[in-house]
Amino acid sequence: MPKGGWQEFSSNDSLQRPTTVAEPAPRTEQIVRVQPTRGGKGGKTVTVIRGLELDSKGIKVLLKKLKTRIGSGGTAKDGVIELQGDQVDLALELLTQEGYRPKRAGG
Repeated sequence: MPKGGWQEFSSNDSLQRPTTVAEPAPRTEQIVRVQPTRGGKGGKTVTVIRGLELDSKGIKVLLKKLKTRIGSGGTAKDGVIELQGDQVDLALELLTQEGYRPKRAGG
């Protein structure tokens, strides 16, 4: 770069993001919380699963297994899985079978 020149997008190596991605914790060490909630759902109960360290593809695969096992609908938003209805016990059972150590949260 010439002296005194201005460049909007610098090729300075010190400003670049690291290319290594942190490995997710093993399933047995992840803090997975399963909680029934009604907030903002029109009074309907949903089961919320938080704390999964999975990429979007992994969450979709797990969501599919949960929905098939429970026989209910559900969705994944921002790394959080929501299942229709109060499905805490079944979700805890399936997550344990998958190698996680889930815990019940809330009421």
